[in-house]
Amino acid sequence: MAIRLGPEQLEELRSVDSPTVANAIEAFKVRDDTQGFMGMDIRCLTPEFGVMVGYAVTATADSMTPGRARDRKGHMRLFDAIAASPKPAVLVVQDVGPKGTHACFLGDVIASLSSRLGAIGIVTDGGVRDLDGVRPLGFHIFAAGLVVAHGTFNIIDVGIPVEVSGTRVQLGDLIHGDSSGVTTVPLEIADKVYEQCQKVREREIGLRDYAHSREFTLEGLRAKLLGK
Repeated sequence: MAIRLGPEQLEELRSVDSPTVANAIEAFKVRDDTQGFMGMDIRCLTPEFGVMVGYAVTATADSMTPGRARDRKGHMRLFDAIAASPKPAVLVVQDVGPKGTHACFLGDVIASLSSRLGAIGIVTDGGVRDLDGVRPLGFHIFAAGLVVAHGTFNIIDVGIPVEVSGTRVQLGDLIHGDSSGVTTVPLEIADKVYEQCQKVREREIGLRDYAHSREFTLEGLRAKLLGK
């Protein structure tokens, strides 16, 4: 059953880095270990903001179809979806245009309006701009890169399943991201992930401490890893 997290539970997840969360999710066997996280094509452009945790507001967008008129109705559908979303919200925008290397889906104006409505960041396989204007908002940005112009930017669909960096994201999915990248957190286990993170940390700290200890040996390592 999908579970919405309370403020304290969200804060707990914000206290954990994304790689630890990704490791913790594996223990629940709710998906293959090769799925549910984004790759090197999605860059964290605001690492100074730390961890981002929020609920996905999904959209597709196109900024590179020549001659297309800009239609603000799509933008308004996106803003309506942000307002209706559980908070905090995270925009997850899939590029469906013809020239992904030039796509641009967010600048300081869209970020300001989205932030006012309760969004805390964006994850997109397109680009963004106005980074110096976005940073003062504390708005997290995970994107393919920076692009100077917005082209013929249109929001095509809102609230539909999207695919960003090979990862399927649906409206309302829980998103966790930091300087290492982005993972989705399955809602059916979301309330158990923090506790599992503590177990992951304990195991990893034990191995790191052993690596730096005077007692370290290859055979000792074999025993810890393989139980032999």
